[in-house]
Amino acid sequence: MSTLFFSIRGLDKGAKYNPRIPPRTGRPVYLAEAEELKAVLGKKQPGDIGGAHIGSLLSRGKDVVPVTIDVQAITSTHLAIIASTGAGKSYLAGVLLEELLKPYNRAAVLIVDPHGEYNTLSEMSNHETFHLGNYRARTRIFQPGEVKVRRGALTMGDLRYLLPNLTDRMDYLLQRAFRDVQREARTNKQDDERWTLSDLKIRLRQLGEGEADDEQGDSRYKETAEAIIWRLESMLGQSVIFDDFEHLKLNELFKPGQCSVLQLNEVEEKQQQIMTATLLRRLFKARMATQKKEVDTGDELYLPYPVFVLLEEAHHFAPASGDVVSTGILKTILGEGRKFGIGVGLISQRPGKLDPDVLSQCNTQCLLRIVNPIDQARVAESVETVGRDLLRELPSLTKGQAIIAGQAVNTPILCRIRTRHTKHGAESIDAPREWVKYTSEEAETRRTRDTALPPDVGHRGSIEDFLG
Repeated sequence: MSTLFFSIRGLDKGAKYNPRIPPRTGRPVYLAEAEELKAVLGKKQPGDIGGAHIGSLLSRGKDVVPVTIDVQAITSTHLAIIASTGAGKSYLAGVLLEELLKPYNRAAVLIVDPHGEYNTLSEMSNHETFHLGNYRARTRIFQPGEVKVRRGALTMGDLRYLLPNLTDRMDYLLQRAFRDVQREARTNKQDDERWTLSDLKIRLRQLGEGEADDEQGDSRYKETAEAIIWRLESMLGQSVIFDDFEHLKLNELFKPGQCSVLQLNEVEEKQQQIMTATLLRRLFKARMATQKKEVDTGDELYLPYPVFVLLEEAHHFAPASGDVVSTGILKTILGEGRKFGIGVGLISQRPGKLDPDVLSQCNTQCLLRIVNPIDQARVAESVETVGRDLLRELPSLTKGQAIIAGQAVNTPILCRIRTRHTKHGAESIDAPREWVKYTSEEAETRRTRDTALPPDVGHRGSIEDFLG
């Protein structure tokens, strides 16, 4: 006995609708033709402006019924890609990024990449699929050493997060010094984000030694001030990502037709969260100011086009338990970003560890294999458009199969993800193959030869080179 799962959908004179009354009992049911399915399932077709062709309908042959999602929907009402480790979430993200950079979309995209998995997207610039006339898709990879956060962009909340367990006296002194340097920067430089670490340290010492400009200076705070300065120097002064003057320029990160990749694989997690929080705050401020015509061309906040931000390992930036600095601004953008043209995509292997409010605000879901019962329960709570029958399929999906649901499609779809145009950068290491390769006769011979050579030769040349 076989079971047929189906959804009732309608197509009438080009308009799509969901019938409110089911067919009468006993009426014949027919399998829809491929052309009918194309018209009913997706809001867009492959090659349409604003379409992203990510795969094909799983129940039909490969590429028979394409699955194309609506880019406008994911960039205005946000996206979540959820899967267990190894199920293909990063691969699907790569497919989506390819579609966003094709000539019929030309998106301004940024991906926050904590593991350095997306550098292979640079292949797009030399791939004819991403060329049309004068258009060439660009990929810009920002290495960990290029990722900078201007210290003046930090908030008091950021400082508390970087310097945990402050005593009441330390918190009071730091907050007062921080407020003072912001006010001085606003007065002298017309920008309260232009203070430096030196400014903050000087002000702390003034307060600690009773040399403040008002009568509240108290020399009893001298030791407290020095303790704060030591911690600031340790966290902000010696870090490679914090700088008094440099930061990531928004108009370099975001350009139509460019995918920017922030590689953070060498950056400590807490600093990743600070970097993401400051970047999202600046982005939200820039798009809001530009939309309200409060800034002009040449201003660093001028960003005259919509953008899309993809966050890998999203549960690190908005965890269900614990309070991190990036959660608040992420919730703000998910709630208000559509008004200012900021779309967000979240990628996570642990939806159970992702803030439920954050997940529920992603109105398009791409669900690959999920085995953990806690993660399944979180998905069921947060995803309203997928029926229980489809959700029961989650543990049995194989690699490269996904349920696509939400605003970007007309109805939930079981999808076979298409093959990428660029190389996948997150492949698992094939341990048996590596072991066999290492113990092969050729490898053993090479190691024996290399260890027999003087240290200054090694792999740099042959015996003939060494002998001259």
